[in-house]
Amino acid sequence: MQHISVKAFAKINLGLLITGKRPDGYHMLETVFAPVNWYDELTFTSADELSMTCSNLDLPSDDNNLCLKAASALRDYAEMTKGATIRLTKNIPFGAGLGGGSSDAAATLRVLNVLWGIHAPSDDLHALAVKLGADVPYFLESSGLVFASGIGEQLQDLERSLPFHIVTVFPEEHISTVWAYKNFYPKFERKVPDLKEMVFELCENKDLTVLPTFENDFEAVVFDYYPSVRQAKEKLLEEGALFASLSGSGSAVFGLFDRQDAAEKAMQAFGDKSRASLTPPSFKMIQ
Repeated sequence: MQHISVKAFAKINLGLLITGKRPDGYHMLETVFAPVNWYDELTFTSADELSMTCSNLDLPSDDNNLCLKAASALRDYAEMTKGATIRLTKNIPFGAGLGGGSSDAAATLRVLNVLWGIHAPSDDLHALAVKLGADVPYFLESSGLVFASGIGEQLQDLERSLPFHIVTVFPEEHISTVWAYKNFYPKFERKVPDLKEMVFELCENKDLTVLPTFENDFEAVVFDYYPSVRQAKEKLLEEGALFASLSGSGSAVFGLFDRQDAAEKAMQAFGDKSRASLTPPSFKMIQ
């Protein structure tokens, strides 16, 4: 009986600009994904049937879970009937804009592709990932800073890493991505800044003047409906963050700090009221 255990890391969005809407209802966007050191733990064991357990009982462990959807999609692709038991220890908050579910799904595709001896080519795995969710390809294929466009599935490795300590805070609010896309305030007519160029300036020259460019188009509506999320961002800034922003559609917020002691102090300022994570500079996910 074979066991494989892996970590599935979270991400933040350094800027998230919604640029339009396709005829099929999907929104077009430009964003920069950055990995953070907050992770779920998954263990896969070969079995006759396909099943899973989850440490968080608020999450489904049936066919509605993205892990089982990913496993089923891979099994259908390979036209096989092999099974596996998936044990998910859920540490990344859900409804946080940190991509935890997408990361878990990507880990499932990656591990079961090996465990089941499928060895599907990367293009085929990418196609399966896109159908599961727009963020899944990032977690499947990347480890660091990536520019994403399209619906989030077109990826370009920026070959850079953030030279900052990142404090990521979950204000204990669960926000639906569907709700956020239905209610955000569109700005489709604006001139979209070059996020890639801004990342290069930030990482290569530590040019802090580019930081205001990294807007998140979900922030305004989320702050209007969830004041505690706005307060969490303001607290990060009060604690000395060089920049703070919403991640994804929220509710998690993050702050960039130039010193480890300042980042640790900011973490402590939230106490036990909000879960938080600290990511060191130049962090990359371990695949």
